[in-house]
Amino acid sequence: MMGEHSSKQYDHDLEAIRSKVLLMGGMVETQFLDAMTCFRIGNVERAERVIREDDAVNQLEVQLDDQCSHLIVRRQPAANDLRTIMATIKVITDLERIGDEATKIARTAKSLHSRGAVTVNHYEMVRTIATATSDMLHDALDAFARNDHNQALQLIAQDAVIDHEFRSIMRNLITFMMEDPRTISAALDTMWVAKAIERIGDHAKNIAEYVIYVVEGRDIRHSKPAGVATDIAETKEI
Repeated sequence: MMGEHSSKQYDHDLEAIRSKVLLMGGMVETQFLDAMTCFRIGNVERAERVIREDDAVNQLEVQLDDQCSHLIVRRQPAANDLRTIMATIKVITDLERIGDEATKIARTAKSLHSRGAVTVNHYEMVRTIATATSDMLHDALDAFARNDHNQALQLIAQDAVIDHEFRSIMRNLITFMMEDPRTISAALDTMWVAKAIERIGDHAKNIAEYVIYVVEGRDIRHSKPAGVATDIAETKEI
């Protein structure tokens, strides 16, 4: 009876942590969307709100790290349970960094529009990559919530598309700056935003990788996307 009670309490504690992680995920997802709105329309008040909200995300990271540490000490989990907690800690870190990148976008948007005239159609330059990254982040959080490793596998391949789009944006912006020096300031701001978006995509990919780690017990970081699904399928057949 004691063992069963302890197991139920552990499940309750872990579920409480997962719920808070998803809350944190919703917070940074909103941060990113609001930051991109600021970049598009130049809403200074909203940009300042995004920047302020980063403090709440940081505080939640500290609280969740503390809860995970206490859960490990109290329950001494093993095997899949330990894997779940360790992966959750890493997800928390990635979410905090997504919040940081969203804050960078908001700061850049605030600076860009405060200077007045914009010589580059800055938002259209990053609209495609921003939409793809927003979808990827949402799906990564969904995969984490449902422990859906199939969805996570699909997300990993999407990161390559975002990276390709980012390189295309860099080439276009460099061309603008070479052809018209008046675009340099706005083009550089757009570069910083594009890089922040690309980094958010990287963090979303990391979350997907941790889902696979929890479900399959495989650490696929630094593996080539094309071979990951094949390796997992072969392992299951064995």
